[in-house]
Amino acid sequence: MTKKQGRNAIGYSLGGGNIIDWMPGKENMIMMSRYHLAQEKVGTRISNIKNGLAAEIIDTKTGRAKFAERPSEEAVEYITDGVGNVRIKGMRTKLGRTELDSGEIKYFYELDGKWVALGELNYSNRTGFNPYAVDAKSNRAYGFQRVDGRKALVAVDLDGTNDIEVLVKHDQVDVDGLIQIGRNNRVVGASYALERRTGVYFDSELANLASALGKALGEDHSIHFAGADLTESKLLIWAGSDIDPGQYFLFDKQSKQLRPLLGVRPLVENANLGRVESISYPAADGTIIPGYLTLPPGSSGKNLPAIVMPHGGPESRDEWGFDWLAQFYVSQGFAVLQPNFRGSAGYGDEWYKKNGFQSWRTSIGDVTDAGRWLVAQGIAKPSALSIVGWSYGGYAALQSAVLAPDLFKAVVAIAPVTDLSMLKSNAKGYYEEAVVREYVGNGPHVSEGSPAQNATKITAPVMLFHGGFDRNVEIQQSKLMEDKLKDAGKSVTFIEYEGLAHSLQNSAARIDMLTKSAAFLPK
Repeated sequence: MTKKQGRNAIGYSLGGGNIIDWMPGKENMIMMSRYHLAQEKVGTRISNIKNGLAAEIIDTKTGRAKFAERPSEEAVEYITDGVGNVRIKGMRTKLGRTELDSGEIKYFYELDGKWVALGELNYSNRTGFNPYAVDAKSNRAYGFQRVDGRKALVAVDLDGTNDIEVLVKHDQVDVDGLIQIGRNNRVVGASYALERRTGVYFDSELANLASALGKALGEDHSIHFAGADLTESKLLIWAGSDIDPGQYFLFDKQSKQLRPLLGVRPLVENANLGRVESISYPAADGTIIPGYLTLPPGSSGKNLPAIVMPHGGPESRDEWGFDWLAQFYVSQGFAVLQPNFRGSAGYGDEWYKKNGFQSWRTSIGDVTDAGRWLVAQGIAKPSALSIVGWSYGGYAALQSAVLAPDLFKAVVAIAPVTDLSMLKSNAKGYYEEAVVREYVGNGPHVSEGSPAQNATKITAPVMLFHGGFDRNVEIQQSKLMEDKLKDAGKSVTFIEYEGLAHSLQNSAARIDMLTKSAAFLPK
């Protein structure tokens, strides 16, 4: 069903399309958003000038497609009402007279055959309304908007008034999850994460069912409604925990039977995994930083080889649950602490600061304080305290070694940003150039906050991993770091995985990375 790219395409597309409507009641039909590229015929004029994102109704048996919305270069998103109608479209805006992304999306909704302005989302400065779904019965759009400095779930009337109702908000964290169910993606609630993710249901029957299933499967399990049949009489349930990667079940409302279907990671279902504990620790300025600590099963919890593992993003956060990377190192005898340092998302604007690059001193300070807390609590053996991170987490690992060179005894950085100036230069010529430039910013932090420009301060041995086809963080970032460390006479090992992207989604590569990194870390 994906849109294939022709050999004569002018440009390239990084995806084949997304299903945006299951077309309930229309047999064998789906609606997808798919990107079309102009096609060039050698020796002639352009033979196909359709270009941009389209919404298409597709027959899944024949592959035939017809446009619900024709290709548009400005379109970045289409949102349907769950019953086969495109009700909202998001249109990118350019920066002045340039072709560069402004960081702003203008949303419009269909009203009486015309497109009416709904609102604007500026994802560069994290303001505005971000629509996610449309309810056909109530004729409202559901989405997220900042209320009192934190994300809240709101509903906007699509009747020409654009009246807004705040449905779910929290005074400590962002409400950032939308709960939908069934073939028409009915909105039934929202969720937020404190120590654990919590769902708030508008549907009392589902709220009671989620509670009952949680008790039946174990109080330590999280429940997610992953799908339903057309009448919602049969539900697909996902249940998982910190030591359970997740299981799918089929629940029949009429018979009240819960039947197991399959596991997400069956090979580790019987493994002895480490329990994940919510903890907090003080930063140098007294701010209490939340995080998650996982200890090896059966260990004393004292004088262990330990790892601080900052998350990626930086506009992200860690949550309670199964984490394959952390659990691997725990299985090798390491204690793992995952801090939600300032600069993380999920805790509101004040916690996010300017972002983890511009506010790197605060973010990285919180990360290094996590290592000091592990030592002070007697959990970490000081001679075997390491730091491991992926993407921004890799940046944080390297920059922590710059900021506190005597704290960590080894550094593992996977697909890391290492030079903020290079991060901006790598974006030149791409549509997002201006957004990246603004995100990184200008000033002393660009050089002071770049590990590659401060390689002489690093004393711990460094191991780098990077995919050769990484388009999130160019592999030149790791190559530059390797060169700078070698020039400074430091210990560095760099492993490249040819043809792999940012996530290194290849079993052989991941096994190699995990095996080599575990052997590299001191015990």
